[in-house]
Amino acid sequence: MRPENYEARRQPPSNEFELNFGPNHPGIEGNYAFRVKVSGDTVLEGRADAGYLHRGFEKLMENRLWIQNIAITPRICVPDPVPMEVIYCLSVEDLCGLEVPARAQWLRVLQMEMSRFAAYLFYFGGLGSTNGMYTPHYWGMADRDLILDLFEELCGGRVYHIYNIPGGVRRDIPAGWLERVSSTFDYLESRLKDYDDLVFRNQVFIRRTRGIGVLNQQEALELGVTGPNLRACGLPFDVRRDDPYLIYDQLEFELPTEDAGDNLARALVRRADLFEIHRIIRQVVKALPDIEGPIRAPIPNPLAWNVPAGETYQRVESSKGELAWYVVSDGGDKPYRAHVRGPSQTHAVQVLEHLAKGARLEDIAQIMFSLDACPPEVDR
Repeated sequence: MRPENYEARRQPPSNEFELNFGPNHPGIEGNYAFRVKVSGDTVLEGRADAGYLHRGFEKLMENRLWIQNIAITPRICVPDPVPMEVIYCLSVEDLCGLEVPARAQWLRVLQMEMSRFAAYLFYFGGLGSTNGMYTPHYWGMADRDLILDLFEELCGGRVYHIYNIPGGVRRDIPAGWLERVSSTFDYLESRLKDYDDLVFRNQVFIRRTRGIGVLNQQEALELGVTGPNLRACGLPFDVRRDDPYLIYDQLEFELPTEDAGDNLARALVRRADLFEIHRIIRQVVKALPDIEGPIRAPIPNPLAWNVPAGETYQRVESSKGELAWYVVSDGGDKPYRAHVRGPSQTHAVQVLEHLAKGARLEDIAQIMFSLDACPPEVDR
């Protein structure tokens, strides 16, 4: 016999479901999940879950010596680790009043642009995979490995380089290394036509990305979007040009923009960026042989280094967008406070949740990857 309240407990049929989208590769880098509520194939809302895998970097840094923290910084963004090293060093140098030698500044810029190029290759491969195209991923990873070979020769580390230290860089370049950088990027430049034919002129890719994940200028500014995602909305802002650091004010490069603000525009901006990165690398490689002098400024014993009390806010342009750090010293041998203000916090949470509303379920993966976020920046 049915209980008396059986009819009252019955719920009307519904086509709304909650799904865990991820963690997965591709879709977004890292142990990242996106929980969505769908009605049929339409996403009603989404909620970001950063994954809690690479986490707690800021608190870890407050309990380690200034010099020890260099090994932690690149893990905050594995696909593009160099800006994390550099901006941490810039913060310590500002607190200490250290003047970085010119040669070290040029070497830092070269390393940052090589890392940016490698990160974009990873991005193109992942974005292609979210649209059912796996060849771009294989190509991107293989070509990226050529850049990692150069990093390994430079410092012994392929992904986590730990090449920068406060005051400059750890060592000078090996003999013949600049020539190998030139030949490698000659080859990579010759490969761009193949990527264009495979991806950017592919009508399947174009039709699957055009008009998807549209973000207009007003929304981008209100949400705090930066980097290529902002330039895809037609706003040409880049910290390298608009607030120059290191020797970027001595280099010539353009800021590619698109107006559509969709997944395709975000990919095309990064594709055009490859030419500008290559242009910067060429200038640095040409100039470096004539820039002589030390590669780092003298620093105290790093195991007993009390950094002067004070606070600093530094920012650079990573492949993901504007990356900033706020660092406080109380005069001791460890940071009193280290706070990472990375672009992924905005792009992978606020922007992604905004763009997910009303999107189709099959577009969520490519929207996620088109924003090019680093989940550890969220979990930091």
